Amino acid sequence: MLTLALLNDLYGIESWDYYNTDPYRYVRANLAVSRLLGFRKFYMTWALYAFTCEPLGQKTMYPDRFPAGADPDETLINKANLHELGTPDFTTNVPAVIDAIMRVTQEPTGVAPTLQISTPYSLAADINGQEPLLADVVNDPETVNALLDHLGDAVLAPWMDHFFEQFPDGWTELSDASGSPFFIGPENCQNMSIRSIRHMLRDKLYADRVFDNNYRGDFVTEVQKKVRASRPRGAVVAEDAPGGKSKLLKLTDAKVSVNPIFIMRLESDKVDISFYEEQVIQRNMPLTVGIGSPEIDRNSIEDLAATKAETAEKTRGYVAAIKRVCETVNLPEDNHVGQSWPSHIYFEDINGQSQFELVENILNEIRKCAPFVRRV
Repeated sequence: MLTLALLNDLYGIESWDYYNTDPYRYVRANLAVSRLLGFRKFYMTWALYAFTCEPLGQKTMYPDRFPAGADPDETLINKANLHELGTPDFTTNVPAVIDAIMRVTQEPTGVAPTLQISTPYSLAADINGQEPLLADVVNDPETVNALLDHLGDAVLAPWMDHFFEQFPDGWTELSDASGSPFFIGPENCQNMSIRSIRHMLRDKLYADRVFDNNYRGDFVTEVQKKVRASRPRGAVVAEDAPGGKSKLLKLTDAKVSVNPIFIMRLESDKVDISFYEEQVIQRNMPLTVGIGSPEIDRNSIEDLAATKAETAEKTRGYVAAIKRVCETVNLPEDNHVGQSWPSHIYFEDINGQSQFELVENILNEIRKCAPFVRRV
């Protein structure tokens, strides 16, 4: 998002051209911006939700200086025609654009390519509409699960087949923000979103090279449903839920089933970092912590000095937790730094509205950390 805004401001390059016309410009510009921000690890991405549904025929919006997105006013499918969706041609148009970006990325970085696409639930939300899909989640879950399985079998699994034929050493990163606990609840997240991923990966030889790390909103396992009875109209109360810890553990197990590589704590999860530290040590996995866009948004800052102090303290807590994990679990010699996955500290989104002094502040706290010492 930041690179697009800069290229638009400096050269008048608009969204469609930015993504679709020159993979070398796309990769080099993003690499340059990452280095200027002070990042030591390069992580390539694109407008993955829009790019996953556009090959199916979904109308896509390309604003001048903002990422592409599916047009919410012109959805592609409904209950009557959902099974008419076939397998697109992955050698042309958007899939070919993504292939080119991955090949060009590998040239200067040497990193194994990572295909980033939607999961069945998020793809369904983009081509069916968020609200109609949510209504069916509640009233017609069998139809939803049938749709998700069809999207996995007819679209996403064939796309991954195509990808791994070209890049056998690659990875596929699935993204499913729409299917997160925060939006559809932890039970539906497990029984629909995560279930559909396991369904489409059944019998796939590359299943251990596919992961989804962006389910968000773990805190919803620790609160009860909103209570309205005997209260003024419109008033709602969220109380601590009995068995919240056991529900959180169950959700964590489900998330690990589609990401056995590392555990991610995202900003919108809200659950304390200590829970994730405990879980990764028990499971002998790496820990990744996301820095959310609200944490570095310049428009929400009233006192920059106070925010910088608060951010530094929070980052020190994250770094200390990751250091303890690195010293405890069985990591490879390169500490996974050479892989295509998000780093141990990961900026979820940096854009033109970010406060770059906070980004610098976070990076400084990371670099002040003493190297971890492997325990024998």
